[in-house]
Amino acid sequence: MPAPAAKQKEYDPKQELLDKIGDISRAEVAQNEVLLAMYMRPEMTAGGIIMPHQNLKEDRYQGKVGLVVKIGGACRFVRTDEKTGITYGIPIDLHDWVVVRTSDTWSLEINSDPNVSDPRAFTLCRLVYDDQIKMKIPFPGMVW
Repeated sequence: MPAPAAKQKEYDPKQELLDKIGDISRAEVAQNEVLLAMYMRPEMTAGGIIMPHQNLKEDRYQGKVGLVVKIGGACRFVRTDEKTGITYGIPIDLHDWVVVRTSDTWSLEINSDPNVSDPRAFTLCRLVYDDQIKMKIPFPGMVW
């Protein structure tokens, strides 16, 4: 009888980003800004198609989906208009997937390990003002 096939580890982009960025508890985000770890598509699609590196490289500059990893103390995602009393906005929490317009963000790379200087250890992130988040989505592959 043949040996059972080894089960492939399921791809979890949220956990992958959290593991890669590491402990950022000592980092503070200013005022009403949000730190996003940017989603990068995997090299192989769920259907087994290998993406060209040029396409994957585009995610660094055009990626619109990020994982909320830090929230500034003055962030208000849901607001109430003083004149009309209408409440608007999207409730955003730590580790939510969100969509931003790339030009509304500031790109930076973060490495939480002070003993590592290898560029591959850094995680692509973006800072964005709380009112510049356009959507909250259930999974990162929903938007390109």
